[in-house]
Amino acid sequence: MWARLTVTVGGSGLGLRASRECLLRVSAVGCAGKRQQDRRDFSAEAALKKTPLFDFHRNHGGKMVEFAGWSMPVQYKDSHIASHMHTREHCSIFDVSHMLQTKIHGKDRVKFMESLVVADITELKDNQGTLSLFTNENGGIIDDLIVTKTDQGYLYVVSNAGCADKDSAHMKARLAEYKADGFDVDLEFIDEALIALQGPTMAQVLQTGLKEDLSKLTFMTSTLVTVFGIPDCRVTRCGYTGEDGVEISVPRLRVVELAEKLLSNSEVKLAGLGARDSLRLEAGLCLYGNDIDETTTPVEASLVWTIGSVLILVTVYS
Repeated sequence: MWARLTVTVGGSGLGLRASRECLLRVSAVGCAGKRQQDRRDFSAEAALKKTPLFDFHRNHGGKMVEFAGWSMPVQYKDSHIASHMHTREHCSIFDVSHMLQTKIHGKDRVKFMESLVVADITELKDNQGTLSLFTNENGGIIDDLIVTKTDQGYLYVVSNAGCADKDSAHMKARLAEYKADGFDVDLEFIDEALIALQGPTMAQVLQTGLKEDLSKLTFMTSTLVTVFGIPDCRVTRCGYTGEDGVEISVPRLRVVELAEKLLSNSEVKLAGLGARDSLRLEAGLCLYGNDIDETTTPVEASLVWTIGSVLILVTVYS
């Protein structure tokens, strides 16, 4: 901030000195204000949650922005359009570690989950997943999610970062009811990293790091495997771009290692939130908070196909 300096010709020169002192004081206030703003910006950034890939993003030129309380890359050195097109023609890594990952244990886990979502979980085969919806008592959509019935004795659920607090509260409230009624069910919120590898060349890239035949992992199925020497990775064939792809839940201490191994293939680049949003928009995929919310029913959102056949019959004939 600068002040106008007024000089009176003649006299003792005190006017010049006083004006100069005023200028310096105002300038100092301006610099202090900027420092205060910088401190506020730094404090706000420090308050944001960070994924295990935060430093990795910055080291690769990621432009970090706030998203759902997290510091996430919106794009990298390439333009948004370049990232979008690279995903369509090759494949890209997206950090989705901010999303909520949950395991549901216990012999009554399926019954519990079916009390929360519109899907028919009972009819899923082992290691098969489905897109579903948490709904409120009015049929409004609390969140969209993917739930997988694993052969390890638990359900694996991935839901949106922006809804993590209300999703976890919703599940905990129902859990308390179920436990009070004597049902055998427990929740485990897992602190693993999650990355999505999306694009038409995904399979040829990932297959080099697997012993298993990736062609046997069909759309919306999941498996627990070793990926590029990293054990206990859950690979699910799904994604949010409209392309062939997988989401890989990986131990957080080894996710940088996995990302670097994937990036060593010339087919692979990093992509941020900007490309993820334009890709899903181009593919006609819903974004919670934009296209659907708690005032929107599955029917109004054209998501009737997510509703299990048993539930549809009950609704029609009740």
